[in-house]
Amino acid sequence: MNVLSLFDGISCARVALDRAGIEVNAYMSAEIDKNAIKVSEKNYPDIIRVGSVVDLSVEGEIDLLIGGSPCQDLSIAKKDRKGLEGNRSGLFWEYVRIKKECNPKWFILENVASMPKADRDIITREMGVEPVMFNASLVSAQCRKRLFWTNIPFSLPVDRGILLKDILEVDVGAKTGLYKVGRDVGRRLVDGHRADHDTSVPYQRRIETREDDKCGTLTMSSGPALVRVGLPIYVPEGSSTAPIRTGAEIRRKLKNGVRADNDPTITPVRRIELRNDDKCGTLTTVQKDNHVVEVATSRIRKLTPVECERLQGLPDNYTEGVAMTHRYKCLGNAFNVTVVACILEGMKNE
Repeated sequence: MNVLSLFDGISCARVALDRAGIEVNAYMSAEIDKNAIKVSEKNYPDIIRVGSVVDLSVEGEIDLLIGGSPCQDLSIAKKDRKGLEGNRSGLFWEYVRIKKECNPKWFILENVASMPKADRDIITREMGVEPVMFNASLVSAQCRKRLFWTNIPFSLPVDRGILLKDILEVDVGAKTGLYKVGRDVGRRLVDGHRADHDTSVPYQRRIETREDDKCGTLTMSSGPALVRVGLPIYVPEGSSTAPIRTGAEIRRKLKNGVRADNDPTITPVRRIELRNDDKCGTLTTVQKDNHVVEVATSRIRKLTPVECERLQGLPDNYTEGVAMTHRYKCLGNAFNVTVVACILEGMKNE
């Protein structure tokens, strides 16, 4: 099979083809990010590099065209998003052009599920098929909702029940970025400030860090918490009872501990908000979007690169060989391999 992978990144599509048991004759990669290319070359030195998708001219027969066009201008995470008219997400039109030129037997296009309906309708019109929303939580420990436009017939799999605890490393130590020492205390807060003597204000649990770089006095109670400086932890009511969960670093407007998003008089405060389930949130290129939290001790750390690889369905240490920040960025931009493999397996039934 001849495969052309646009916006190839670290070649997760190649891993998915191997995972699905599909033999590849030639795999052509259109990618310009030097760190992503370095990771890809380490794992698959036989890949044919064809450069940028812009003005790419395709020669020869293509059996499978696959790619996840950039989502930055489509994602709900971006303010003032310009959709398919944006500089990044507008590269979708290169996918359309190349698809028309090479007329592949099979095609897959992936993008975020949070895009505006107008942009989704445009992509659907150009692809000629309705998208399928495939949440990676069905096959991994990551909640990652993505739309797939494809002419490969496939069915969504049964939930495999994979949870965060199933992919965590043990004894990760300092390499994950364990932060300053603090303690778990109950405080009365008004607009984020202490109001110890105001009995009308309920107590809130939070982690308070020390001003120096020392550890507090050890006692018979649970040990000191290693935390990101100055960030309280918010535990939603009625949420999971798992001992280890993930949370995102978020800015919130709070009044007496309750969200007041539309109150212009309140200054936002930063805090870690835990998820309600036993999954990890969507991996992104922003490391603060997912922290690992030991709930009982309030210890907080980053996900390790290996844990991120497992969340994306990649082999351990697949991205090893580039700087840590580049590993996280490459993984945040990647396909979930297991998701794509599930779709590719549909080709074997045709």
